[in-house]
Amino acid sequence: MTALPPVDPGATPPSARALAPDLARGFMLLLIALANVHVYVYGHPVGVRGYPVDVDGVDRLVVMLQVLLVDGRAYPLFGLLFGYGIVQLASRRGAVGLPAPAVTSLVRRRGGWMIVIGAAHGLLLWAGDIVGAYGLLAVLMAGLLVGGSDRALIGTAAVGALVTALVYSAASLPPPPAEGMESMLPSMATENPLHAALIRAIEWVGIGLVAAGLTVFGAVAIGAWAARRQLLDDPQKHRVLLVRMAVAGIGTAVVLGLPLSLMAAQLWTAPPLEVIMLAGGLHALGGYAGGMGYAALFGLLAIRLARRSGPGPVTYALQACGQRSLSCYLAQSVAFVALLPAWTLGLGEDAHIWQAALVGIGTWLVILLVATASARAAYRGPAEVLLRRLTYGPRRTPQPAPQ
Repeated sequence: MTALPPVDPGATPPSARALAPDLARGFMLLLIALANVHVYVYGHPVGVRGYPVDVDGVDRLVVMLQVLLVDGRAYPLFGLLFGYGIVQLASRRGAVGLPAPAVTSLVRRRGGWMIVIGAAHGLLLWAGDIVGAYGLLAVLMAGLLVGGSDRALIGTAAVGALVTALVYSAASLPPPPAEGMESMLPSMATENPLHAALIRAIEWVGIGLVAAGLTVFGAVAIGAWAARRQLLDDPQKHRVLLVRMAVAGIGTAVVLGLPLSLMAAQLWTAPPLEVIMLAGGLHALGGYAGGMGYAALFGLLAIRLARRSGPGPVTYALQACGQRSLSCYLAQSVAFVALLPAWTLGLGEDAHIWQAALVGIGTWLVILLVATASARAAYRGPAEVLLRRLTYGPRRTPQPAPQ
């Protein structure tokens, strides 16, 4: 009798998912909301990292805290968790006997559909979309993530950190005053919806796809390396390492991000261009360290929560949000676009950074509540359902192999 071929195990049931990665994804969405929402503000002259040059009062404090703890830290965390998830996907299928080439092909197919979803998101809503960039990285890095050696992953991470530092060195430079830019993304200040969409198409390719991909591929490799050691699946076993990563990572992010945060908050004015570029590079390296530190912190939190009889309401909400991270990420853009750009309600015009930050936090809280209600009703995120259907097609009952 011929043995039955291995069957794809499908999505991991919510009850079987590791707690720490989902907690980190839920918290990551708050960081992403704060990292993105200030870009919707327009009507101010643009300075370092796209923040207005006319900040004062409370705005200075908010800008400084965001650059220290959020800017350039949220997306490395996103990249790390994405790489971690790819290895979890591959391990789950390898455990039932699916060969590595088939798993690699599956990762590439999933990545291809992520590019399509990211393109739609970028063209319709938010040019800074990151889904397409991660899809592109899945296509390009599938072989490395599924079957590459640890040495190759570490080497890729090191190259990625260096490339990110170089990109940030250039991206941290403020535009020349003569250009009179009043928005980091010109599409935000464009009132005509069609013209804004055309501009977003260009912005998405340059910023959302190319620049984002260049600045996170190293973090994806770090996440894959961490997943092979199950640092977040079995955090108790790696508690000492996670403590060191959390303290060193977040501490390094603050120290290396301090120069650029002072510049963005207009507390260090008119530094030489080479100093701005150096600060941008250090800020990028701090972002990689911060992403690792945040992930480790949630691994430690998972250890503490495991000692309780069950998750509390905050833990449950973060977990529900993390399990629906793609849907929640896209929902943030829907909310921001409905309120802030010139081609909708235009509330981002001349807005203060602290006001934008409140919009970001409020949006995340509302989405957290919706995710919690969805989890209690046993509804998966609609974007997750769509991506799975596109990747795998309709679920079929396996047929016995011919005898």
